[in-house]
Amino acid sequence: MLHGLTGWHLLIVLAVVVLLFGAAKLPALAQSVGKSARLFKGELKAMKDDDAAPVAEASTPVPPQPRGAATVADPPPTH
Repeated sequence: MLHGLTGWHLLIVLAVVVLLFGAAKLPALAQSVGKSARLFKGELKAMKDDDAAPVAEASTPVPPQPRGAATVADPPPTH
């Protein structure tokens, strides 16, 4: 993906970024990117936690009912 890039290429890209955004705006830009990354990471963690909760509830064993507790239908009437 980045096989042909050298240090000079990255330096040129950095210079273009400084020219486009200005040196004064770069700290604010970096801060907003950092906040966005933290928010995205937090949302991913929340999604994983939401997905894990139903699995944990489904994996809890249900205790078996005693045999006498089952509902028995009335026997058919005899004539």
